[in-house]
Amino acid sequence: MATKDQNDTVIERTEQQQKLQPPRMYQVLLLNDDYTPMEFVVSIIQEYFNKDRETATQIMLKVHRDGKGMCGVYPKDIASTKVELVLTHARKAGHPLQCVMEEA
Repeated sequence: MATKDQNDTVIERTEQQQKLQPPRMYQVLLLNDDYTPMEFVVSIIQEYFNKDRETATQIMLKVHRDGKGMCGVYPKDIASTKVELVLTHARKAGHPLQCVMEEA
């Protein structure tokens, strides 16, 4: 596709430049530790990831058994915000819960 700028110069655009790429997605993961109460983890999952109690409990059990559990997949900015919110909440409550994000 060709367009002209203000000086009537022809500007070529390739089809590749015109195609928008979907945003990279990131998994938000909770990591197991030996100190954070299971009930606190369930409440974090419900509050910050909008999961019902049963789903939150299943994620918490996965964290407990496997060492980590995925709470959701989001664009980078949203994932980063969720990680920070969870970490801040856990620290204020005195728990060492770890929350990280990695590219999906």
